[in-house]
Amino acid sequence: MTAQNQTTPVADSHDTIRVIGARENNLKNVSVEIPKRRLTVFTGVSGSGKSSLVFSTIAAESQRMINETYSAFVQGFMPNLARPDVDVLEGLTTAIIVDQERIGSDPRSTVGTATDTGTMLRILFSRLGEPHIGSPQAFSFNVASISGAGAVAFERGGRTVKERRDFNIVGGMCPRCEGRGQVSDFDLTALFDETKSLNDGALLVPGYTADSWYGRIYRGSGYFDNDKPIKDFNAKQMDALLHKPATRIKVEGVNVTYEGLIPKIQNSMLAKDREAMQPHIRRFVDRAITFNTCPECDGTRLSDTARSSKIRGVSIADVNAMQISDLAEWMRELDEPSVAPLVSALRDTLDAFVTIGLGYLSLNRSAGTLSGGEAQRTKMIRHLGSSLTDVTYVFDEPSIGLHPHDVKRMNTLLLQLRDKGNTVLVVEHKPELIGIADHAIDLGPGAGTEGGSITFEGTVDELRGSDTVTGRHLGDRASLKDAVRTPSGQMEIRGADTNNLQNVDVDIPLGVLCVLTGVAGSGKSSLISGSVTPREDVVTVDQQPIKGSRRSNPATYSGLLEPIRKAFAKANGVKPGLFSANSEGACPMCNGAGVVFTDLGVMASVESPCELCEGKRFQADVLEYTFGGKNISEVLSMSVAQAAEFFGDGDAKLPAAHKILTRMVDVGLGYLTIGQPLTTLSGGERQRLKLAIQLGDKGGILVLDEPTTGLHLADVENMLALLDRLVDAGKSVIVIEHHQAVMAHADWIIDLGPGAGHDGGKVIFEGTPADLVAARSTLTGENLADYVGA
Repeated sequence: MTAQNQTTPVADSHDTIRVIGARENNLKNVSVEIPKRRLTVFTGVSGSGKSSLVFSTIAAESQRMINETYSAFVQGFMPNLARPDVDVLEGLTTAIIVDQERIGSDPRSTVGTATDTGTMLRILFSRLGEPHIGSPQAFSFNVASISGAGAVAFERGGRTVKERRDFNIVGGMCPRCEGRGQVSDFDLTALFDETKSLNDGALLVPGYTADSWYGRIYRGSGYFDNDKPIKDFNAKQMDALLHKPATRIKVEGVNVTYEGLIPKIQNSMLAKDREAMQPHIRRFVDRAITFNTCPECDGTRLSDTARSSKIRGVSIADVNAMQISDLAEWMRELDEPSVAPLVSALRDTLDAFVTIGLGYLSLNRSAGTLSGGEAQRTKMIRHLGSSLTDVTYVFDEPSIGLHPHDVKRMNTLLLQLRDKGNTVLVVEHKPELIGIADHAIDLGPGAGTEGGSITFEGTVDELRGSDTVTGRHLGDRASLKDAVRTPSGQMEIRGADTNNLQNVDVDIPLGVLCVLTGVAGSGKSSLISGSVTPREDVVTVDQQPIKGSRRSNPATYSGLLEPIRKAFAKANGVKPGLFSANSEGACPMCNGAGVVFTDLGVMASVESPCELCEGKRFQADVLEYTFGGKNISEVLSMSVAQAAEFFGDGDAKLPAAHKILTRMVDVGLGYLTIGQPLTTLSGGERQRLKLAIQLGDKGGILVLDEPTTGLHLADVENMLALLDRLVDAGKSVIVIEHHQAVMAHADWIIDLGPGAGHDGGKVIFEGTPADLVAARSTLTGENLADYVGA
């Protein structure tokens, strides 16, 4: 045998992804080697730099390099991606990102439209449906039926020719609700105060006050007597106020479009999904508008014609409403050779839904109502049957929203992807998922500026024995409480039947920590949203991620900046607007952004610090005003903990600001800079920022939806301490949770199930955690007993 034959081919030597000198966000010149074709888990406290390394560096560069393989023309239609701040990246493979970003919250987006199933079903019905009504768009609730005719002029042979043309488009949209499945009615008392005139501020719509721009349009329209109370308007004036279609008018010398209140609200506020609205707009919409199921289509979104075409007596509306596990069975019975490839593809996709634990969903479920975990698993579906190998799959906490029983199923799927020859990178906090990894990389030691370094590399067993924060807490097991609190009362729920709930009767104890649990899809959120949230005195902190641009930061989002601006203005005798980088005080060169963007067409935009304000965002003269010895830029550069101390005592004592900052420290965000852009916050940090804000809402009953999302094992203890403090302060705390540490810490557990979808929706256990463990009568009981070592 020759020496050449004994050596390994060079092509086989590329078995690691090498990262050298990564500096994205808070990473401190990180260098690491990640083994290929293995499952590598990235651990560390929330904000330690895991996502910066995995998503913002490795996955981002892979996607950027793939985009560069296309022509400049095609790249012009793609997002411009900048090269990550890293010295060397070697051994990259194609990255497929499966993150927790919600699938668009557009009201027209459903599970069917967000995956390929809706499209394939429409083709199926257009081929097999009886009677035949048209092409696939005849079954689409996003396409309206239109017809028209007229003369068209065009050039032919140097002469202008006129011909009559007509067209007819058959769409499936319900004409009454325009494919939304719901119709809205307005409560006029929430739109205006009829005892007041327009000059007195009769309009109650947010942003329509007498001196606002919209208020001035209504007052300057000439349609009304602005001093007359609305109750004295005649029919013509009332119609102009409420229903007048868009009309061009001149107000204060400016050409504007006037529109009645109802069409204006429909086009501006109701065009968005409720979950995507700003909180004050959402409160107004909830107060002013009632959404009812469309009486014409019965909530199916489809026209009578679309519902009249059936396959074996079943319409496309019936199919979309089926639980996916039932639909998969129905598809198995469909044996039509003429559409065999289509039926086969549909079966595979529907079976993947069931395999991944989403068989309880239906295709007509609004995409905006999916939790982060459900959205992530929905995105996974297209990759399960893929024949691709040597691909890098990147997952962001795939265990979110999963019951411990379902986590085992998720582990199996991740290992299957790895065993096909793929590299699987997982950012994760749960010990059950960390345990299956071949390789572990721990970042830290702290969060924010105190993180961004590699504190450990090796096997999971070695991580357990290491002296890192993760290593010390990996074996943590919460024990059952010796004594539970006595309830001060109870919330009676009778006959709850929202979504899959089966006429549930349950008493939720008040004055204690009550945990709702059960497998994903068992009916926990339905019970809360249908029977608890609508009640008085209830504050609900859901999983909807907070949205914010580069101009938003913890200070603006939490309302902290308002008292600070007023304090600066009062101390210096100037207007509060000067102390906002989005208003009068903004640097004129960068408009308060702190950076200047240079657009280079198909190349990535270049971001450089503003030369005039040096990234401080404010005009130079604004920075001369101080409060407590600090200017506004120095205050925004403080961490939450520093700011809490600064505004808590001394010359800068400001109780309104200190109160907000204390709540942020309580949820473990003391290390965040109050002026850093929201776009730089991790998912867990955003979740806790939202929690900190809503802790200040007045309400005796606090409902938290998976507050441990994105939390490191070490931070879970802090969260439990916070929950205890809330209960001890007199609040009733109800938590939807899968984390066994929270279950073990509860005073009372309500377990729903036994399965998901129509197999769930029942209360299968009520009692203390100790009783649940002793009985071992449910999946939750078995998993909790294993967890506490009972």
